[in-house]
Amino acid sequence: MSLAVGVVSSSKNMGLDDENTAEVSNKTAKTGGANVDQPSTGLVREPSEGSLYQTEDEDDDDEVKKIELGPQCTLKEQIEKDADDESLRRWKEQLLGSVDVNSVGETLEPDVKIMSLAIKSPGRSDIILPIPENGNPKGLWFTLKEGSRYSLEFTIQVSNNIVSGLKYTNTVWKTAVKVDSTREMLGTFSPQSEPYTHVLPEDTTPSGIFARGSYSARSKFVDDDNKCYLEINYTFDIRKDWQLA
Repeated sequence: MSLAVGVVSSSKNMGLDDENTAEVSNKTAKTGGANVDQPSTGLVREPSEGSLYQTEDEDDDDEVKKIELGPQCTLKEQIEKDADDESLRRWKEQLLGSVDVNSVGETLEPDVKIMSLAIKSPGRSDIILPIPENGNPKGLWFTLKEGSRYSLEFTIQVSNNIVSGLKYTNTVWKTAVKVDSTREMLGTFSPQSEPYTHVLPEDTTPSGIFARGSYSARSKFVDDDNKCYLEINYTFDIRKDWQLA
C-alpha cells in the first residue's frame, strides 16, 4: 500500500521529467514534468564519475547516499553557455518559456515552496490539507476510508533557478513498525510565475480489522543536492468510513 501524502508540478509547459518518470508524468495535471528532448549539454547538471546511487536494499529515505554533482550555475550563466549552438538555444527557450532572466538570473539557489496538498477520491470532494509553516500539523491531519481509491495532488512554486531532480518520499509507521515507503521522482523544473500541479498515481487504502487504526508518517521533498524543501511529520487514521465534515 502507499499511504503517501505530499505536496507539486505544472500549469505550463516548464517541467522536465527524468527518463524514468514517464509513468508518473502521464498523470501530471497540466503540463508539469513535460518531456522535452534534451541536447547532449544543457541546463541540467550531470552526475560526476564519483556519483553514489541508492541500492535496492536502502529503502529508508534517511539512508539515501548523496549524488555528487557538477558545479551549480546561475540561470543566467546556464543560458549564456553554448550561445552559438542553435539547437541548444531553442531547447533552452522551450524549457524556460517566459522566465524573466533579468530578475532571477543571478541567483544560485532555487527557491521551492510547497503551496498546497489535496487528497482526491472518486465521487467525493477533495480533502484540502493546510500545511503549517513548521511542517508539523497538530493532531490528526486527515482520515481515509478503508478500501477506498485516492490520489494525491500537490502544487509547488519554483523561482530563482532551476531545481534539478526533485523527489517526493513518504514513510509510514503503525505502532512504531514501518509499513510502507514511497519514493517518486517528480522531475526537473524551471522557475515560473505560476505554480506547478502534480498528481500522483491512484492508490487504494488497505482494508480489514488489522488495517484500521492510527498511523504516523513523514513526507519530504528533496532535490539532487539532497536539499530538503519541506518535511511534514503527521498522523492519520484509516477507518470504516470517511470522517464527517
